Amino acid sequence: MHIGIDARELLGQRTGVGRYLAELCTEWQKLPQTTPHRFTLYAPALGSDPSVLGAPFDRGPAGPFRYLSLPGKGGSLWEQINLAKAVNNDLPDVFFAPTYSFPLRLSIPVVLTIHDLSFATHPEWFSWREGLRRRWLTYQSSKRAAQIIVVSEFTRRELVTEFGLPADRVSVVWSGVNRPQLPALEREPLILYVGSILNRRHIPELIRAFAQVTQRIPTAQLILVGDNRSHPHQDLAQLAAAAGIEDRVTVRSYVNESELAVLYARAMVFVFLSEYEGFGFPPLEAMAAGVPTIVGDTAVARELYLAASCRVEVDDVIGIATCITELIENPTKRTTLLAAATARLPHFTWVRAAADTLDLLERAGNC
Repeated sequence: MHIGIDARELLGQRTGVGRYLAELCTEWQKLPQTTPHRFTLYAPALGSDPSVLGAPFDRGPAGPFRYLSLPGKGGSLWEQINLAKAVNNDLPDVFFAPTYSFPLRLSIPVVLTIHDLSFATHPEWFSWREGLRRRWLTYQSSKRAAQIIVVSEFTRRELVTEFGLPADRVSVVWSGVNRPQLPALEREPLILYVGSILNRRHIPELIRAFAQVTQRIPTAQLILVGDNRSHPHQDLAQLAAAAGIEDRVTVRSYVNESELAVLYARAMVFVFLSEYEGFGFPPLEAMAAGVPTIVGDTAVARELYLAASCRVEVDDVIGIATCITELIENPTKRTTLLAAATARLPHFTWVRAAADTLDLLERAGNC
């Protein structure tokens, strides 16, 4: 079976969708040479070899993958015009769209991944132009897709309710999580956040809670890692200064994998106060790195993390500060959470996610 893939999210500094696609490709790259499947990757990077897309294709033979470079910048117009033309000329048996939308003029079956519906259920978090674009394209794509993948049961319920889709066209495939290789460092009273800075992730509340933590634990540090995509914009350095803790708070827009491993090895607590996620990679990655986690008490958190995370109300600054302090000062509490995380993590593997996704592609391509 010939499978086409929109690969533009593999380019640049990868966020959640890019990492999701890279991990699936990593597993598909391991398929035996006798596999009946071949994959074509489409993206706007110059070159003719998949290695131009970065990992996993820059680490060895491409296996069943080939690459087709398309002109353009990789935005919505590129998707609807350049990508549509190339795929319709190529005519794979099925097309995989890992990021919310696909060319609406495709003449082949499409399997679409929708990671969340925040742009539809919380339009206030987006500029009017961006929100409108996302809502219209995702809705139109969902109506045309042969099969839709979502990454949690919560998102499946939202999609069926908001877009009126038949439940049998929407399949839940949990993403995986990798165990990072960490340097041997001693844990510190370091509180860590990793992820894009979005309004729904309540960083101002985390900063205010951290200010209370420093009154009891003067050596505590807070490190925030992520591209600031907040709308309206949140100035994190200014918020820290207003709380009188600017010398204890570090804001980094991006760190490489080795730097991130060092931060995970040093951290004693990971905090992710999101009120809305379709899945939520960061807390699982922190668990895999041996860092106890505090998360917002949401439907997705209850579905995915169970007892492996402390859950708090995202606007309860006192409660957040109390939970952080307890985890830093109580090693027994940290041990209990990490034991629960160890039992939970085997449910999230890329081997299973890649196999389930490939099965849905096969079913759509054979219809």
